[in-house]
Amino acid sequence: MSIVPSILFLIGLAGLILNRRNLISLLLALELMLLAANLNFIFISIAQFNPTGQLFALLILTVAAAESAIGLGILIVLFRLKQDVSFEKFAYLRG
Repeated sequence: MSIVPSILFLIGLAGLILNRRNLISLLLALELMLLAANLNFIFISIAQFNPTGQLFALLILTVAAAESAIGLGILIVLFRLKQDVSFEKFAYLRG
């Protein structure tokens, strides 16, 4: 039952590690990892007959939605400024 979330998490992790150029793909890989964690919470919750895991999955979904909205908003602003979404162009944002 938890093989599918593990595979999804590894695909998301590989997306984060291997693709450091495009910010949109980094956000997608992060979302894939969060959804894999949600599936694990739901599967364990169903196996143990405990709704707590499903509540945690709902909480993670709301945090992931907020993270996506804020990340894409920042990405749109940076694209309007630099006309590019590659990760190397935004090194000037580091403090």
